[in-house]
Amino acid sequence: MTLEPLALPTSDDPTAWADWVRTRSQTELDLAREIVDKLRGAPVEEPHAVLRAWDEAATHLGNVAAFGSLFGNVHPDEGVRDLADAAEQEAQKVATEWSLDRALYEVFAAIDDTAVADDRQAARLLEKVRKDFRRSGVDRDDATRTRIAEIKERLTELDQEFSRVVRDDVRTIRVEPERLEGLPADWLEAHPADDDGLVTVTTDYPDAVPTRMFARDQGVRRDMSIAFLERGWPATEPLLQEMFALRHELATTVGFPDWPSYDADVKMIGTGEAIPEFIDKITAAAQEPMEKDLALLMERYRQDFPDAEVIAAYDAIHYQELVRQERYDVDSQLVRTYFAFDKVRQGLLDVTGKLFGLRYERVDVPVWQEDVAAYDVFPIDGEGRLGRIYLDLHPREGKYKHAAQFTLTDGVAGRQLPEGVLVCNFSRGLMEHDHVVTLFHEFGHLLHHVLAGHGEWGRFAGVATEWDFVEAPSQMLEEWAWHPDVLRTFATNEAGEPIPVELVDAMRAADDYGKGIYARTQMFYASVSYWFHADQAGEVRDLTERMVELQGKYAALPYLEGTHFFAAFGHLGGYSSAYYTYMWSLVIAKDMFSAFDPDAAGGGLYSDANLEIARRYRDRVLVPGGQQDAADLVADFLGRPFSFDAYAAWLAR
Repeated sequence: MTLEPLALPTSDDPTAWADWVRTRSQTELDLAREIVDKLRGAPVEEPHAVLRAWDEAATHLGNVAAFGSLFGNVHPDEGVRDLADAAEQEAQKVATEWSLDRALYEVFAAIDDTAVADDRQAARLLEKVRKDFRRSGVDRDDATRTRIAEIKERLTELDQEFSRVVRDDVRTIRVEPERLEGLPADWLEAHPADDDGLVTVTTDYPDAVPTRMFARDQGVRRDMSIAFLERGWPATEPLLQEMFALRHELATTVGFPDWPSYDADVKMIGTGEAIPEFIDKITAAAQEPMEKDLALLMERYRQDFPDAEVIAAYDAIHYQELVRQERYDVDSQLVRTYFAFDKVRQGLLDVTGKLFGLRYERVDVPVWQEDVAAYDVFPIDGEGRLGRIYLDLHPREGKYKHAAQFTLTDGVAGRQLPEGVLVCNFSRGLMEHDHVVTLFHEFGHLLHHVLAGHGEWGRFAGVATEWDFVEAPSQMLEEWAWHPDVLRTFATNEAGEPIPVELVDAMRAADDYGKGIYARTQMFYASVSYWFHADQAGEVRDLTERMVELQGKYAALPYLEGTHFFAAFGHLGGYSSAYYTYMWSLVIAKDMFSAFDPDAAGGGLYSDANLEIARRYRDRVLVPGGQQDAADLVADFLGRPFSFDAYAAWLAR
């Protein structure tokens, strides 16, 4: 059976898109409800049929939630975004209704485990479905279940409103052109002065990052830093306070002491108490590297400010760049000249195609905005289409402001193709190397989604492993954006000259500088994520006061007076108390990468031996999706359980 990708509207007219959203939402919801209605009276003598039906219904419901989340964040028309948000809300509402339906739960509770013992995936699905029901509070009384449904519905609304405010709150500073000295020539050319003789600079990443990094005027750096850190304030604080309180109420209602404990129950880490223990472990490991980083930073800072006791928060990025430029001979503006966007995008496809045995075919199909590029994905040695990907990589008004992979459809063998969307906000011209690394990272999620979209169960499709593992494959793919044998295949300057090996080596040495600062910054973010939720079990703290306290304890750099970073900390929505997962995953990613030999003879990371390892990694870690626990997938690839050693060695290097 040949599966076709989802057909999007052929017109860019918002009316056509609105009709498509309504029709697809209603069709998928009707199919899901019809299947589940029949399930309530299903005979338990047919457990495989029951599980198949439930998985199919969940896939239909997931389709609505997926396109609702995607188009609520990327469609250019506000009316379509609102309709998509409403579709996602309805899908979440139906999911909550099912999770609290005792009649449905009894269907699965009545299945004899031995009836599916011969089918490992069916048994795994049954175990997870039962746990889902128990965690939902299905065994509570009618009044409690009603309250749980109200909480979940409100949490969906709060999450969407928080995302909307952060997405739409683009702040600006207006600056005299002469005060922008130090910024790249192509950036300055793209930012002419207006009729008032001023340049408008936004808090979107293509403006905020180079301004904070390169502007020589300290006042400009300060103003941009404040504007960037004030996004979402004060509008999101009451949304977040209500979100944290409702999550705590939900967790305690179903038998957990707090939200982090409830959330960690289905993650690799296992318990909520283990999160601050992990944060403190990384904090301690990063102490000495951080002190070395700060000593170099302060040495350079005092050349300009001899009496400084601490480095101002708005100066940190700029002076870290100066350290890299002067001590390691890495000029980020020179580096940028080797990373023209179009070359990077094609290079990414070439690298991942070679690594994982794939080819990408550009397709001319309807998209939601003209900048979006669509590709069909094929095995390099076959014709069968593996899926479709969309690359939506430039900023625009009303679009999601960070970088993420969104699902359009989850892939299920014989049912539907996996389709995913990369949503980023990169420059159309030259890119900072950090953004190249980000692009590789996010594309790792997209590959995971497509390659793991060919199993027989929708529940295990795509990035369906424990949430504190999902970043590991993406973090490992970042490694290919740091090696000269890889970069020289696509990183060329305007004259067509590949990036010099010596420059890449210097970039890698410079990147080693700052790891301690980076790790401690990440632990600050993780502590905010955890304690904003854990505090709900005791005395609820003022968010700004608590943030300043946590920054003083965990971060390498000082608080910028009067700012409210948490107000636009988007991970407080989807990741909730689990921002620690980025560093948890990095520990695993560094361990998995230790299986490769970057300096192998005959091609470095492209050596035959490394390509063979990459294919084994593809088949044993990416392709299975959620069919096994993440620890087992990693152990299958490495031939042993994962360890902390590779990460510790990298951090201390």
